[in-house]
Parts: sequence; structure tokens; C-alpha cells
Amino acid sequence: MMKSLLAATCFVSLVACVRKDATPTQEIDRAIPTADQVSIKLPAQARTVGQLAPYYVVTRDVTRTFNGGSAWVLVLIHAIVQYPVTSVSGDTYTWGPWSGALDPAEYKLDVTANLDGTFDYTLSGRSKTVAMSQFEAVIDGHADPTAGEAKGNGSFLIDFDAAKRVNPIDSGDAKGKVDANYDLTARHLDLHIMSTDAQGGPADADYSYNETADGGGDMTFNVQANIGGTAVLEDLTVRSRWLATGNGRGDARIAGGDLGTEQAIASECWNNLFQRVYYTDNVNFAPTEGDSTQCSFAAVDLPPAP
Repeated sequence: MMKSLLAATCFVSLVACVRKDATPTQEIDRAIPTADQVSIKLPAQARTVGQLAPYYVVTRDVTRTFNGGSAWVLVLIHAIVQYPVTSVSGDTYTWGPWSGALDPAEYKLDVTANLDGTFDYTLSGRSKTVAMSQFEAVIDGHADPTAGEAKGNGSFLIDFDAAKRVNPIDSGDAKGKVDANYDLTARHLDLHIMSTDAQGGPADADYSYNETADGGGDMTFNVQANIGGTAVLEDLTVRSRWLATGNGRGDARIAGGDLGTEQAIASECWNNLFQRVYYTDNVNFAPTEGDSTQCSFAAVDLPPAP
């Protein structure tokens, strides 16, 4: 988030003496989702002594990668649209290209106001550290704000590799691309990740996240990966559910590949300090431990195997 704030501050410093624009830029600002609205929210981690529950760590790492990778882009967009457009062509509004003297990149934002009340937008950037670099899209999005204030739905595609080429300082550690679809009214987010594994091979994953009204959450992700054995890929599904207090449960299933028709299922529960209180699996990966009655969610509830 510090990088996000720095990126926004660098931009705002260029236009701080310019008056804010009137509508339709105010409508655009409300239409494009904020980083907070489309983030995956976990309870704050308590200071603990001892090992954190591994499934909680997996859940936390997934959220940090997406939240950190997308936040600086959306923060920058909302900083940009606070100020007057540079040019207008029909229903398309363009800000920039702008940058500060010491910024490593310059950006421009193009937003098209559609007749149905929706908006299409593209944030493009180019590196100032590479000679003759060209603008390339960092994020393409579609926003439908017609449901009302703090509601609406839409989609956006972030190219983390392009973001890193344009600005390696502020772009975070994420790689590949993420295609996000969100529904703010339903507090729902779907992600399709297109990236690479540790060996440089293609790796795709699908995520689905629901936020409960009281601050709890439910996240499922699916990925094909070589879990072990031969080079054939297995289907890995992990579902994490947690309460607003932090207590949660993670269930994982490995199917297909070397397992054939068999399925390996493991479950772990953690307390509000994110420490394991229960673990079991059906294939003896590790011994059963703890007390299942301490699980905030009583049963395994995984989606059907692919």
C-alpha cells in the first residue's frame, strides 16, 4: 500500500494546482471500482507465538498477491480522474500522458462513456528508462455503475508483466495477467489468473471469493499442477472459509493425474490466532491432530471435482 500511495502522490504532485473537474469525470470516478472494493479481505493477523496454520498461510498469500498487484493500478486511476481531462474526442476522455521529472514511467488514461451508462477504460504506460519505449495497456476495464452508489459490477484485465515493464518500482511482485469480474452488490469476485510456474511453464488458476456482510469470507481456487509422481498434472482445489473473528477452515482436494479415480482430501481448522486446532486427511499425508469440534465450519464442502 505504501507503493500505491507513493504512486498516487507522484501523480497528484503534477496537477495539485489545477482545479478539480466537474461531471462526467465525477461519474467516472464513482464507476471505476476502488482497490478496497475489489480486494480479498482477511482478518488482521494477530501477533502470535508459534506456527501459523499452513492453510491460513496459503489463503493469506493468495490475497496478498492479488490485492497488492491490483491496488496500485486502481489507486493511480482514481488519483488521475480527480483532475481535468487533457482532451475529449466524442465520448472518450483522455488524461495525460503525464509524469513527474523523477518518475520512471508516464501514464495516460482513456475512458469511454457508453450510451447505456457504462464505461470502458484503459490505463496505458511507457517506461522512461528504456529508449523509444511505446505505450502498452496495464489495465483494461468495463464498469457498470447503474446499480447505484457503492454498488455496480464490471470486469478488468490487469497485465502485471506489462506493469513491470512500464514501472518496475511501483508494480509489485505479481506476474502474468488476471482477469477479474466483480459484483459489488453481491460482494462477489471471480479471478482467472494466467501466469507461469517456477519452471517457466504456463500456469492458470481460477479464484472465487465471497465476502459476508459481517466481514467473514469464502474463497475457492482451482489450479492444475504437478503435485508429485509422474509429469502428469493433477487438479488441486482449495476452499478457505473464515469468520470475521479470524477463525477459519481450509479444505483441499487433489484429483486426477497420478491419482486416477482416487481423491486425496485434507482439512485444517484454525483459531482466531490463526493457529491450527484440527487437521485430518484421508490418505495419511500427516497424522490427524486436534479436535474437530473446534472447527468454525463443521464439514468439508468442496465443489465437484473437474
